[in-house]
Amino acid sequence: MNNTKDTGWYYNNINSRSPSWSGVEFLYNFLTTNKGIGPFGKEVNIEEAEIGDISQINFDGKVFGHSQIIVDKLGNNFSDILIATHTYDSLNRALSTYQNVQKIRFIHIEGVRIW
Repeated sequence: MNNTKDTGWYYNNINSRSPSWSGVEFLYNFLTTNKGIGPFGKEVNIEEAEIGDISQINFDGKVFGHSQIIVDKLGNNFSDILIATHTYDSLNRALSTYQNVQKIRFIHIEGVRIW
């Protein structure tokens, strides 16, 4: 666990968690800049995204507002990427089923540091 208050990676309970557990931009920033304990990754294109990676959706053209975990990848089209998410309790939902999407980005999880 990385207990740094605003930029760490921890979840003790609903009232004691880092912003990266619930904020889309905080998660992106944590994963793509983390040099310490916890998971780390980099932004990739759709062809490089893999099962276990994160997709994030921008609905308004300004801010990314929703994160999903890729649970299956059948090809390199949005309809080929299946995700799991808690907002509407979805499992194996095609990424293409979201409406009003302005942008989608992918974060490839490269590893995790436990020291």
